[in-house]
Amino acid sequence: RFLVAGGGAPEVEVSLRLKEFALGLTGMDSYCIKAYAEALETIPYTLAENAGMKPIDVVTELRKEHSEGKHGAGINVKKNIVSDMYDLDVLQPLLVSTSAINLATETVCMILKVDDLVVVQ
Repeated sequence: RFLVAGGGAPEVEVSLRLKEFALGLTGMDSYCIKAYAEALETIPYTLAENAGMKPIDVVTELRKEHSEGKHGAGINVKKNIVSDMYDLDVLQPLLVSTSAINLATETVCMILKVDDLVVVQ
């Protein structure tokens, strides 16, 4: 039903917002949210790597673009540059991103519970 930019744009945007949110927190909460935000960046990192680009440079450029308010900035694998995915009509269903994030989060929670790292309430 709803479409969002492709090319790793949603993951970078969510990562950026989570890092900003974590700055207002302290202790373990702040650390965990920052780690979660960094984990989200593996998606555009992997996309850039698979496209034969320099992933560190690309993710750095994506962070810069998103911090400047360009919410649709994503990886243009055809030209090996960062472009506005909305302008290129590179879109994906919102459900794809939310499902992937939910499944990954549930998996980590199960692993932590099995390893007795998190007390079940």
